[in-house]
Amino acid sequence: MLLLILCAMVWLALGLRHGRFWQSGPTLPPAVPDEAPAVAIIVPARDEAASITPVLQSLVAQDYPGPFEVVLVDDNSSDGTGDLARAIPGVRVISGAERPAGWAGKLWAVHQGVGATTEPLVLHTDADIIHDPGHLSSLVAGLMAMRVEMVSEMVALRCVDLPERALVPAFVYFFQLLYPFARVNDPTSACAAAAGGTVLIRRRALERIGGIAAIKGALIDDVALATKVKQGGRIWLGHSAQARSIRPYRQWRDIWAMVARSAYVQLGYSPLLLVGSVLGMALVFLLPVVAALSGSLLGVLLWLAMAASFVPTLRRFRLNLAWGLALPAIACFYMAATVGSAVSHHRGHGVRWKNRAYTETSQ
Repeated sequence: MLLLILCAMVWLALGLRHGRFWQSGPTLPPAVPDEAPAVAIIVPARDEAASITPVLQSLVAQDYPGPFEVVLVDDNSSDGTGDLARAIPGVRVISGAERPAGWAGKLWAVHQGVGATTEPLVLHTDADIIHDPGHLSSLVAGLMAMRVEMVSEMVALRCVDLPERALVPAFVYFFQLLYPFARVNDPTSACAAAAGGTVLIRRRALERIGGIAAIKGALIDDVALATKVKQGGRIWLGHSAQARSIRPYRQWRDIWAMVARSAYVQLGYSPLLLVGSVLGMALVFLLPVVAALSGSLLGVLLWLAMAASFVPTLRRFRLNLAWGLALPAIACFYMAATVGSAVSHHRGHGVRWKNRAYTETSQ
């Protein structure tokens, strides 16, 4: 009973004192900026032949009132990504150099793109994201109107197949739990985060922090960049209504790999934090279910409150709200993937992404 009361106190604190994490989050409205500085759009890409053509076509078709260029950095692709990009008018392709020791692959590609451009604004976006024609204008308008150093958006993730419908909304939910958007956007809060799929940053802010080289080994690069930028400036994080990822996660193992790739990195490779996180998630997400099935009214109420906190995210994905009752089971999947990430690390496999293994412990 004491543990259940503790669980109730945690949920009360999360609901009232944790940056309204359960809300769907802010969204930039469609807008045209009063000022339209030149923008360098940098797309790091490694073996992205399946998606790169529509992504680049959406970028060169941006209805932006100022000058912009689209630069794809081909990170030693083996599937013809660079050739597909060269076939699209308006795209400049840079053949990436070999990755130096200590650099994460994506960051090395972005670094090369930043170094090959001079525009005062830099947008880096992933090679699986389709952008509406007005997206760049809205990003720049938001950056200018809010007078921030960096704007980042959690783009709409694909949610079609059963594994995606079951697990992808919870990915966004847990991200918001870790990094409440209201706290990220509060200049008085130390909380900093970004969503790496869409990041618009002032070049002067990049130069102030020492460029991409300042976070060169970071495997959770978006949070690392946001942390550096917020130390001397303001940032903004929200959801996007004008960009969507087309990367599929059709199998359960695909989402497991996505979570396991960074879960133990997020914990600083600490076994103690791993144990604490697993116990904490068990207390918060599993104990109410066990208590409810044992006939506890408080357990039932906590389970329903937990499900209710998931509702805004489910609505964003246009899913049946009954998925909220499955949040404890979904949390079990994420807990297991986190433990799997730790086991893989301690067995010497490190982090594997895009056919590269990272055994460094940079965060």
